[in-house]
Amino acid sequence: MKVVLVSTYERKGGAAIACYRLKEALLKEGVDVTLLTAYKTSDDPTVVTPFDTRWKRLKNRFHFYKERFSIFIKNGFSRKNLFAVSIADSGTDISALPVIREADIIHLHWVNQGFLSLQNIHQLIKLGKPMVFTMHDMWYCTSICHHARSCDRFMSICRECPYLQYPGAFDLSYKVWLKKQFLRNPDIVFTSVSRWLAKRAGESVLMETNKIFVIPNVIDTEVFYPRDREKVRMSLGISDNSKVVVFGAAKLNDENKGFKLLKQSLKDSKYCREINLFLFGEIKRDKDFLKDIPCNYRYLGEIGNSEDLARIYSAADVTVMPSHYETFGQTLAESMACGTPVVAFNSSGQTDIIDHLENGYLVTYPFTSDFVEGMDWVLDHTNPEMRKKCIDKIKRCFSRDVIVRQYLDLYHDLFVKDQLRK
Repeated sequence: MKVVLVSTYERKGGAAIACYRLKEALLKEGVDVTLLTAYKTSDDPTVVTPFDTRWKRLKNRFHFYKERFSIFIKNGFSRKNLFAVSIADSGTDISALPVIREADIIHLHWVNQGFLSLQNIHQLIKLGKPMVFTMHDMWYCTSICHHARSCDRFMSICRECPYLQYPGAFDLSYKVWLKKQFLRNPDIVFTSVSRWLAKRAGESVLMETNKIFVIPNVIDTEVFYPRDREKVRMSLGISDNSKVVVFGAAKLNDENKGFKLLKQSLKDSKYCREINLFLFGEIKRDKDFLKDIPCNYRYLGEIGNSEDLARIYSAADVTVMPSHYETFGQTLAESMACGTPVVAFNSSGQTDIIDHLENGYLVTYPFTSDFVEGMDWVLDHTNPEMRKKCIDKIKRCFSRDVIVRQYLDLYHDLFVKDQLRK
């Protein structure tokens, strides 16, 4: 059985990292799997790209800019929410590629930003091969947004979109909604990375006939495991009395990530003077982002090496995620795999990972003033028993063996049904 995973990026962003880790996990189980990506950045022979010449790469970039320009124009020449939505009006037909034609299972992950258009996705469906769509955000079950936030229009019909500068009954979201109706196909199988996301997707009219399975992201416990805490802290120059708080994201200044709330919580913490905040991730177009942090901090930039990331988690006393919503919470799971408890809101996918007062603290959303209480509680209660509970939860629910088995069972069922139809 040949499987092809399809993702815009090889290892940039949470969804791409999750897809790549799934590919690695499947390979270790002996599966014939290939990752097809728009942006191949390694010499990994199991990763391929259709854009293997300079001209093809330029065409791919054209699709990216064309889509963003379309959104910019149709949104009243506003940059606001330019990357919060995708309309998938431009992309590349990959349906004739040998890696697609030879595959028994086509597994789509995050394919936005000019890689696949809605037409291209439809072309893949028309091949008649078993397909799996993994939802890393809400885009498959809404019209144009990646996160619906408090909007519930996708439950009936997307229009008057709050992400648009000039929402209306026949706005951009409505037009894309009509184009997405081909997804209302009971033969398409969706997987969700959390129960919260599966519940939200199940409320969408687009998915009222689809099966949705909850299969979380793989956490590689051969990489993310506890290092010798004293040695790591010593190598990083962390004093014994420091309380290390870790906060990381692909884009730290994404408004949803809640850094303003974190700064206030740090200021209000009884441990403020002892806290050493470790920040990692990209900061885009915001030179003042690191101003007014009320405690000692280190900005580590983007960390592309998982081993380095595991060392940071191992040195920490707590990892925090003040996001308003997260479809999964990969940073939380990685931290817990390294034995470090976590704090997050109870509003979305984080609830699959954190067991309140067992391996971390779930703050009741939207009571943001309680976030400092959760952070201080973990700093008061972190001990070897709690660290062990963190590790046990990840091994039990998110390790390679657990997640790969779920996907292999799903692939096998789809493959057998496909063979019986022929």
